[in-house]
Amino acid sequence: MAKWPWSRRINPHYEQIKAEADQWFRKFDALTSQSLRAFEKCDFARLAALAYPDASRGIVLRHDVACRHPNPHTEQLRIACELIVVYFIVDEYTDVEDSTVTAEVVEIIIDALKCPSKPRPTGEVVLGEIVRQFWSRAIKSASLTSQRHFIDDYVAYLRGVVVEATDRDKGTRRNIQEYLEVRRLTVGVQSAFVIFELDMDLPDEAYYHPTVVELINCITELVIIDNDMASYNREQATGDKNHNLISAIMHETGLDSSGAMSRAASYHAEIETKFIDGLSKVPSWGPLIDSQLKRYLHGMANWARANYCWSYESQRYFGNKGLDVQKSRMIPLLPRAERDVTLRGRGVVVVDIDICMSARVA
Repeated sequence: MAKWPWSRRINPHYEQIKAEADQWFRKFDALTSQSLRAFEKCDFARLAALAYPDASRGIVLRHDVACRHPNPHTEQLRIACELIVVYFIVDEYTDVEDSTVTAEVVEIIIDALKCPSKPRPTGEVVLGEIVRQFWSRAIKSASLTSQRHFIDDYVAYLRGVVVEATDRDKGTRRNIQEYLEVRRLTVGVQSAFVIFELDMDLPDEAYYHPTVVELINCITELVIIDNDMASYNREQATGDKNHNLISAIMHETGLDSSGAMSRAASYHAEIETKFIDGLSKVPSWGPLIDSQLKRYLHGMANWARANYCWSYESQRYFGNKGLDVQKSRMIPLLPRAERDVTLRGRGVVVVDIDICMSARVA
């Protein structure tokens, strides 16, 4: 993203919120100690801090709810941190399940979203309680409009997760366009954009205007491309590479992984230009809505930069070699990781890329 106008920034409250969010997640005992270490290496709080660098100033809670929080100036970042954790723990839990179990888990999560004050049943998968607590916190500071947008977008993401599980059951390999149709859902980023509008009341005529929707789709695809390029090595090592743009390009065109990476990079450049050109075509709805929408759209644009930076700064995809890979653009192919996919729920194995790299050296 050398020419992307939105440069890297990180929220100054990153360390504080990371400590709080990590402590919050640990209390659920959702992973074994080994998998928890691998999960925390991914540093999801860093992604939130990069994606929402202004969450502590300007974009704060409305006055009528600020008094209910001990630190209202960081509450939005805390909500964002919890949301990112929710995305990835749902991903870890469902990646090893078939479509039937995945659909059951999805219904539990949807129920937790729609009934956040209802205690979760004893013995239920812990994802229900994790999501319930996240959403209970979020709705205290979210406008009714943003709540509706979030539920609509997050449920669409969850439905996509079920489609992904069905493809996995059947061994389906999609072509590029078919893949992108599903991936626009499973990347989940559209519901993450709602964090920007927690204190807004964007009307539907603006939020769903074709030009705005096209801009949202552009950023969604930039995130997909960057994520799939970064995660391909990890996913081919863990045996889950079919749900990846690089694999879809290889399958449709016959290119090798290097050629597919180049094709994806070219498409990325096209989408960057399309987004920047599209910003000038956004209609006006008056000063207040225009100001809110501009903040929302520029927040999305920064999300693309944040995702790119986090891919290398965290240990999710490249272990402790991320910054070296970012400079050299050389990614050694990882050996197949021995991941026991029969382990489910709390026992699910979260792959530690550093261990995979050590195995390659050995």
